[in-house]
Amino acid sequence: MDTIIFVFLIALMVTGLSTPWVRRAAINLGFVDAPAQRKLHSTPMPLLGGVAIVLGATLAVLIFFRDAQVVRAPQVRGIVLGSGLMALVGLVDDRYGLPAWAKMLAQVVSVALLAYFDVRVKLPLPLWANYALTFLWIAGISNAINFLDNMDGLSAGISGVIAAFIMLLGALNNQYLVGGLAAAILGACLGFLRFNFKPAQIFMGDAGALFLGFLLAVLGIQLRFPENSNFVTWMVPLFLFGVPIFDMALVMFSRLRRGVSPNTAGKDHTSHRLVRLGFSQREAVLILYLFAGILGMIAIFITQAAVFEGYFIGGVVALLAAYAIWWLDTRVKPL
Repeated sequence: MDTIIFVFLIALMVTGLSTPWVRRAAINLGFVDAPAQRKLHSTPMPLLGGVAIVLGATLAVLIFFRDAQVVRAPQVRGIVLGSGLMALVGLVDDRYGLPAWAKMLAQVVSVALLAYFDVRVKLPLPLWANYALTFLWIAGISNAINFLDNMDGLSAGISGVIAAFIMLLGALNNQYLVGGLAAAILGACLGFLRFNFKPAQIFMGDAGALFLGFLLAVLGIQLRFPENSNFVTWMVPLFLFGVPIFDMALVMFSRLRRGVSPNTAGKDHTSHRLVRLGFSQREAVLILYLFAGILGMIAIFITQAAVFEGYFIGGVVALLAAYAIWWLDTRVKPL
């Protein structure tokens, strides 16, 4: 546990200290997000925050992996290669812009790397089904975290909350590799949040969002709960990632219902609709932090729940989420 705390502190310090330097570099190199009608910021905003996140998390992990045998573990190599590829693709997208198919191709390659190193969903299903679920999960969560990066401090904060619960679950179940990686993400997110919470001084960009989404999604499927059945615990990652999943479902449902392309940027996310209800941007972000925390606590309960308890809670939450999506889309207009 001491090592996990040390990893967290290293990532926090490195990201916090490097972000101002990265911000200046972004301005000098032209990595900026220009204002637009469908965006909330009114001045050009530096985009290289993801580099500081990757730097902080990576240095902390390198210290965590002082044991060469751990570094050579196949799963670690797959995770490092896949997350590095996603960060690189995001960086190119931040600077030049990439078509959706190019980013999807990168996700396919990243998941293929994971599968090659045996990092995948391992449910009692046919092998092809586990591979398919792995791709859907990794690609879906990566895009959901990217979608969530629509308001100051939102994506970094939610990613930090998710990482905190994964770190806790990893430590409780003696999965110190998972816990250590999650601690690195948590530290990096909190170090960056100092400069990203409203009023933001820098954005993480696709480099940060795709890196965080990919790595968190991988950790979600690496969690193991030997004291309970997979028949129940498969729901744990769904609760941990409940806020980004809900936001993506709301946006997809709303845009398809209105005949708008799902890939179109817009002010129709959960955070925007909370602002429409009268909350400030800060309040909207904090409300979503709160919901992420509540869902994380439910996830911890699910790890110990009996089958009936788990499915009852899962069913109730699913019904409430479906109603909330319908209500927000039909009663609360986008900004």
